[in-house]
Amino acid sequence: MKVVTYLFVLMSFWSCKKTEERSSVLKNENISNTIATINKGENNDNYYNLFFKEAREYTEKKNYNQDVFFLIDLGKHSGLKRFFVYDFKKSKIVKSYIVSHGCGDSAWGGTATKENPKISNEPDSHCSSLGKYLISTRGVSQWGIKVNYLLLGKDKTNSNALNRAIVLHSWNAIPNEEVFPEGTPEGWGCPAVSNESMREIDELLKTNKKVLLWIIRS
Repeated sequence: MKVVTYLFVLMSFWSCKKTEERSSVLKNENISNTIATINKGENNDNYYNLFFKEAREYTEKKNYNQDVFFLIDLGKHSGLKRFFVYDFKKSKIVKSYIVSHGCGDSAWGGTATKENPKISNEPDSHCSSLGKYLISTRGVSQWGIKVNYLLLGKDKTNSNALNRAIVLHSWNAIPNEEVFPEGTPEGWGCPAVSNESMREIDELLKTNKKVLLWIIRS
């Protein structure tokens, strides 16, 4: 009887172990599939074609820069690159970066809203705001490489950007490469990038004035 009991326990343990192994494999496969799905639009310009078309028409109408514009998609997981530099002349995305969003009611520097950021245009909300921005004056920042660019909100959804001191800047806490499934540290509503990314963006903005930055949630 003891032998039978022992064999039953042994077989149960082996079965549980195999189940755990299969679950682990499935989990890894699901993560890979999720990454593939979320990354769908990163290097596939067709994914954002409607936004590119509207941005082209908008910049022509407003007499903004018609060489490049920036698109940030807060619909993507914060651990993935979702800040895109679009080249109007080449009609394609030429660069992508990690970018933070606002923490809202969550802790500053945390990653609680990495998949579903709260959106608000209200002062002191600590949230990101959707809409089109004109990238304006280059200034001095207390963060990252000490450079920032003032963002002027052009829609009802981001009309308080100036009063909220929303700027494009770098932050030492922002990673340079993707960290999915982890999230990117969240600030108080400014789009913040890594120091290395900001150096590239800064060089681009030094030679391209009146650039459109459009924050969406696809």
